Amino acid sequence: MKATTIVGILLIVLGIIGYATGGLSFTHEKKVVDAGPVQISHKTQDTLPLSPILSTVALLAGIGLVVVGAKSN
Repeated sequence: MKATTIVGILLIVLGIIGYATGGLSFTHEKKVVDAGPVQISHKTQDTLPLSPILSTVALLAGIGLVVVGAKSN
């Protein structure tokens, strides 16, 4: 597989995720207290919002890159 095809597939997946969920959600853990054997951490979930316009652009760009990558073979 060429790099353009791989990037195209990733953009298609990103566009589909943007439509399905409205954004990308991720969880990260932050240490609040780290005093020797005592450790307290806090998990937070953040969402990176993706607008429908951005999802459409990513989807169309991904399809275009996959087509270009397939034609170059």
